[in-house]
Amino acid sequence: MLYTQTEVQALTPIRETVEKQAALDLRDAFLCHAWDDRQGAAKELHDLLESAGVKVWFSEKDVGLGVPLLRAIDKGLANSRVGLVLVTPALLLRLPKEGIADKELSALLAGERLVPIVHNTTYEALREVSPLLASRAGLNTKENTMAEVAAKIAELVNLGRPSSP
Repeated sequence: MLYTQTEVQALTPIRETVEKQAALDLRDAFLCHAWDDRQGAAKELHDLLESAGVKVWFSEKDVGLGVPLLRAIDKGLANSRVGLVLVTPALLLRLPKEGIADKELSALLAGERLVPIVHNTTYEALREVSPLLASRAGLNTKENTMAEVAAKIAELVNLGRPSSP
């Protein structure tokens, strides 16, 4: 797997957190996304991650009928090793409205386990909406395909796990 120097710098603190949490029984990743992306880019990323063996908390499959959404999200955040924020034009429109994605982002910004994934937008556009999130280097689908992004995330979260025989 080839990483740019920027990706190495961005992922090293998260890698250290993942290694510390390897012994815990957690989901590998919490996928934060805009509601509008749930059947598009977010589902595509979720499916690629799952096919790579990553256990993903994804609201579309993890929030059951009649379950309080915010409590389910809170549990998902608490029980995930890393947080992925899928930054799309739809997310950039939603964040200023301070909805659910904004709440998820606030929780993820508090720790060293956040990986932004910029898709169909730019860090410059993100900086206008969320300077804190834009200050976190991550992955970009202009530089990697969505499948390559998923492979890099899979490699990251599989650190410290015993290899299969």
